[in-house]
Amino acid sequence: MHFRSGFEKMFSTHLKEKSVPFKYEGTSFEYIGKPKKYTPDFYLIDQDIYIETKGYFTQADRVKHLLIKDQHPKLDIRFIFMDSSLKLARSSPTTYAKWCKKYNFLYADKILPQEWLKEIKT
Repeated sequence: MHFRSGFEKMFSTHLKEKSVPFKYEGTSFEYIGKPKKYTPDFYLIDQDIYIETKGYFTQADRVKHLLIKDQHPKLDIRFIFMDSSLKLARSSPTTYAKWCKKYNFLYADKILPQEWLKEIKT
């Protein structure tokens, strides 16, 4: 399997070690805006959760995720950051974590929280 980043590869190894069934970039969703198609990094099959892994969280990423959240409100998209305490910009007081809280996205740093694994969908 070819990954787009070392962080994605590391996260997939983490999922395999925890025996979490997942698909990598297995589904895409259309949305109005640019680039018009969104492919989440990981889909956790048993939990019905989409995971977006981010080392760097750009403004374009943030705009895209707000559009997707608005247009696909039933999708459960969560973030795994390398470091959620990073600021959106050097001069910004807002961190990745604060942005997620403001817009009601669940997030974690580096590894999948154990409580997310307990969210088995039937």
